[in-house]
Amino acid sequence: MKFNARYVFAISMVAALGGLLFGYDWVVIGGAKPFYEKYFYLTTEEQVGWANSCALLGCLLGSIAAGGASDRFGRKKLLIASGAIFAVSSILTGWAHTFTEFVSWRIAGGIAIGIASNVSPIYIAEVSPAPWRGRMVALNQLTIVIGILAAQIVNWRIARPVPADATAEMIRLSWNGQVGWRWMFTAVAVPSLVFLAGALAVPESPRWLLARGVMEQARRTLTHIGGKAYADSEIREIKRSLQFRPAIEWRELLHSRLLRVLIVGILLAILQQWSGINVIFNYAEEIYRAAGYGVSDILFNIVITGTINLVFTLVAFGFVDRFGRRALMLAGCAGIALSHLLLGFAYASGMKGLPVLIVTLATIACYAMSLAPVTWVLIAEIFPNRVRGIAVSITVSALWIACFLVTFTFPVLNRVFGSAGTFWLYSAICAAGFAFVWLSVPETKGKTLEEIERDTSQYQYPGA
Repeated sequence: MKFNARYVFAISMVAALGGLLFGYDWVVIGGAKPFYEKYFYLTTEEQVGWANSCALLGCLLGSIAAGGASDRFGRKKLLIASGAIFAVSSILTGWAHTFTEFVSWRIAGGIAIGIASNVSPIYIAEVSPAPWRGRMVALNQLTIVIGILAAQIVNWRIARPVPADATAEMIRLSWNGQVGWRWMFTAVAVPSLVFLAGALAVPESPRWLLARGVMEQARRTLTHIGGKAYADSEIREIKRSLQFRPAIEWRELLHSRLLRVLIVGILLAILQQWSGINVIFNYAEEIYRAAGYGVSDILFNIVITGTINLVFTLVAFGFVDRFGRRALMLAGCAGIALSHLLLGFAYASGMKGLPVLIVTLATIACYAMSLAPVTWVLIAEIFPNRVRGIAVSITVSALWIACFLVTFTFPVLNRVFGSAGTFWLYSAICAAGFAFVWLSVPETKGKTLEEIERDTSQYQYPGA
C-alpha cells in the first residue's frame, strides 16, 4: 500500500516540534547553571538540586493533566496549549529577577514539557501507518535530541570566555552572570511560536475522532494518509477495537487485565530515567569539572555530547523498524551498564580529561540508539485505543517522578558514594533493566495499534 509520505512526515514533524522544545528546555539549565547559581547566590546542595529539578515538578503536573485532557478535548488542542505555555514561560524564566520567580516559571515550562511529552508521541503513533510508526514516533526523540544540541550550542555561543581562575563573585558580576544566562532561556521562544502555528494547522488524530463518533473528519485524514482503501480498512479495525471494548475509567486500569501492560509501561519509563543519562546532561558541569575541565571547556564538551546524542539517535531512527524494539532495548541496557561501570572505574582510579570524556560519550551513544527513542515508541504503542491517553499519562507521570528523583538526588549520592559509587549504582540499575526487558517487554515491530492491542490482551510476553 502506498502512503502519502510528505503528508505523514509533515504532520508528525509538527507534533515532534514539541519534542524539540522539550529537549531544549530540559537541557538549557545545564549550560546556564554556572551563571544563574551565582546570580541567585545558590550555595547549598538542596538549593542547587531544587533549581535543577523544579521544572520536573511541572512536567509531572503537565503529564497528569494531559492524560484526561487529551482524551476529553483531543490531541490537537493540547499541542496548541503546550506551544503557548512554552513561549510565555521561556521569556519570563529568562528575565526573572528573584529565585522564586525563576522557579515559578521553570515549573510553568515544565508543565508545557509534561503536556508535549505525553501528547506528541500519542499523536504521531495515531496518525502513522504501521510500517512507519517506529520511525515516526522516534522522530519525536530525534527532535528532542536536536533541541538538546540546540540548547548546548546556544549556551556555548552565548557564554563569553570564563577565566580559569574566576571566582564566584567575578562570574556573578560578569556579562554571563547578569545577562548571558537570561538569553539562554529566552531563545526557545522563537521555535515555541513556530510550534504553536503548526499545531493550529494539523488535523486532529483520526483515532481520537472515531472514538468520539466524528466519522467524516477521521475518514478525510486517513484518506489523505493512505487513500480510500487504507481509510476504509483502518476505520473497520478501529471501530472493531472500540465496539467490543467500551471506554473505561482510569481506576479500572488497576483492577483489570490491563494492569500488567501498565506496569510494563511504568517500569520502562523508570528505567529510561534511572539509567543515569539525565545526570550527565543536567550535571555536566560537575561531572566534567571533577574530570579536570574548566568552565569554557565544559561548555564545549557539552556540545560534543549533544552531537554524539544526535548522531546515534539518527542510527536508532534507521534501526527501530528494521531490528525491532526489544533488540535495541537489550543492546542499550547492556551498553550503558558497561559504560557506567567503566566510568566508575575511571573516577575511582583518579583518571581525568579525555578518558572520562570518551566513556561519557560511549554512554550517551548507547542511550541515544536505544532507551531514549524506543521507550517513547513502546509507551505510545502498547496501550489500547480506548485508554491510551490515560495510560500514557500515568506512565509518563511515572517517568517524570523518576526523572525528578534522579536529578534531585544526584548531588547527595555524589557526596555519599562519590562519583565512582554513583555511576556503579546506575550500572546495576541498567543490568536489572536488561533482565526486565528480556523477560517482560513484547516485540511490536510492524504491527498496527489494533494488532498490538489484541496481542497484549493475551499477555504472552517473552519469558512469561
